[in-house]
Amino acid sequence: MVETVSPSETETAPPRKRFPWPGGLSARLLLFTAVVVAFGGLLILPPALASYEEQWLLDRVRAGELASTIAESDPELRVSDAVANQLFDQAGAVTVAVQVDGARRLVLPPKQPFETTPYLVDLRRQNPGSWLAAPFFTLTSPKGSMVRVMAEPRYRKAEFVEVVLPDAPLKAKLVGQLWQLAGVTLFVAGLAGVLVYAFLNIFLVRPMQRITRAMEAFRGDPDDPAARLVPSNRRDEIGRAELELDRMQADLLAALASKARLAALGEAVAKINHDLRNMLTSAQMASDRLAALGDPKVAQALPRLERALDRAITLASDVMAYGKSKEPAPVARPTPLRPALDMAAEDAGLSAQGVALETVVDPREQVLADPDQLHRILTNLLRNAREAIEGAPDRGGKGKVFVELRRVDGGSVLRLSDDGPGVPERARTNLFQPFVGSARRGGTGLGLAIARELAQGHGGDLILVETGPGGSVFDLTLAGVPEPLPEPGGRADTAAG
Repeated sequence: MVETVSPSETETAPPRKRFPWPGGLSARLLLFTAVVVAFGGLLILPPALASYEEQWLLDRVRAGELASTIAESDPELRVSDAVANQLFDQAGAVTVAVQVDGARRLVLPPKQPFETTPYLVDLRRQNPGSWLAAPFFTLTSPKGSMVRVMAEPRYRKAEFVEVVLPDAPLKAKLVGQLWQLAGVTLFVAGLAGVLVYAFLNIFLVRPMQRITRAMEAFRGDPDDPAARLVPSNRRDEIGRAELELDRMQADLLAALASKARLAALGEAVAKINHDLRNMLTSAQMASDRLAALGDPKVAQALPRLERALDRAITLASDVMAYGKSKEPAPVARPTPLRPALDMAAEDAGLSAQGVALETVVDPREQVLADPDQLHRILTNLLRNAREAIEGAPDRGGKGKVFVELRRVDGGSVLRLSDDGPGVPERARTNLFQPFVGSARRGGTGLGLAIARELAQGHGGDLILVETGPGGSVFDLTLAGVPEPLPEPGGRADTAAG
């Protein structure tokens, strides 16, 4: 039965974009590059403003220092009113002072008291933190603030030169410089973003888009020759990706063709097996009638006929079982192991007169497994061992299969050892592969493949531990260690009695 699924359950409509910004890799790359360059420009902004403020203040200090040299000719060591007015017009200085030999002397005294206390900027010694923070302190200072600047002299011998001036002109210059630097930063960020975008788009994004389109086209129609990617001659990671995609497409095409042939073959085999089983059933019924005749010659040939019919029926059943859908998930529960072994040995054809089962498994031991699937696993393994021993010309159909149980790392390991001729060298490589892992002539190679698939479905595995002329050893691993069955005649029985 095919279940109809509404489109809303399979595909979700993409969310609508609030802004008409393309969502491709190219657009994101352009935006990312511009943001990174702009962030770099913002990192340059504080030192650029700090350097600009330092130079601006230093120019005013030099102007005050020159005025102090002019004052040396005055008996009172002060500048004239004309020089003072010129100094204020050029440098904006309200006061100029010089300290020589520990004595501080006002060269240009203030005309009136300051309304606010000037904040100090000492250019002689500044740590990087205060130097970077100085322009932002100036920009956020109250209106009408004064700044007191101290610096080492250049044109005369003195300990320092001091200038007091309003910071309003400096603030205006800093604002203008800030806008100028911001404009330059944005221009450089945009230009660098476009250049980097163009470079990366040509050498990275476009090749990746080409690979993506090829993958989408191949997914839509693998048989379309135009969907195949033609690798370029690049020797970098993009070239390697193109080459690997081309190889993957070739492998997938071969796998799809093989799957299609196997699917067609499977349908044909299923039909053939269905008819074959009907014919084999009729042949088996005929062999039963022959057995009832009591003819000695017929009785002598009948066992061979029955074995051939059994093998043919088993072959048809295995092929039909493997051709079905994936095995259902196991319903694991504590399962007594000894009865499971006895039942599987009986169905696999083991007997005391031929290939016998020997085990040291305690009757109370249990394993965590699906009983039906465990029976199939054990039956396949025991039947393979019996057929291998019976196929040895020097054994006369006699042999044994020894089974023991071990608990390892919270799991159960069931070891099956036989004294047969071992697995042939040609069959060991593909031992667990369907249709190619058969170790005997006429086999399908499905028994071990099915057994391993069922074991792995239980969270375990089936492996060949060793093989050789002395026999083969298989380990069947199952997850979990369930509690053993209670002893008969234990406390519960005693209490009941």
